[in-house]
Amino acid sequence: MAWIIAKKLEMTRIIKGDRFVPITLLQIPELRIVWMKTKEKDGYVAFVVGIQKEEKELVVKEGKTTLSKNEFEEIGEFPVNQWEETKFNVGDKIWIDALDGVETVEIEWLSKWKWFAWAMKRWNFSGGPGRVWSKFHRALGSIGNRKPRRTHKGKKMHGHMGNEKVNLKNIPLELVNKEISVIWVRGGVPWGRNSFVNIIF
Repeated sequence: MAWIIAKKLEMTRIIKGDRFVPITLLQIPELRIVWMKTKEKDGYVAFVVGIQKEEKELVVKEGKTTLSKNEFEEIGEFPVNQWEETKFNVGDKIWIDALDGVETVEIEWLSKWKWFAWAMKRWNFSGGPGRVWSKFHRALGSIGNRKPRRTHKGKKMHGHMGNEKVNLKNIPLELVNKEISVIWVRGGVPWGRNSFVNIIF
């Protein structure tokens, strides 16, 4: 298993055969391994990867870099196995070359935050009749029953919508452009423009 952080640029479409295929453009910035979490100290093994705001020389002391978190535009943590632990070191760079030979990827991030949403929008309810005298257009409807006299847990009601972890698997990788460090993946990607997503392959 390998991993990388990408920046979402925009969506477009390409012609493939006799049909249009929707794609999302993702930019792969230069990544640095900031520090490493060990099993003895943290209970598990993982790499913390960051995107520097400004190009600075990394000085590694006691398994960590001397830069602070504020000097990184984005920081992500990825678990690693024993083979990857010996392959990478703190301060190493990770490029778009890591995607060589990869055909499908897994993308994970948060869904777009929709704030507080009513039941029809949140759960795709059909609603009531649209005529004037129905008095039931976009209401939730009955939420309880006679026995037990309470609302069941997990009832589909109004509430917070979005900002939940989304995991897209087996996403085809349509094109890798190393000159501008941009990849094309099929379909949509969570969150909006200029946001960061985790790519696992």
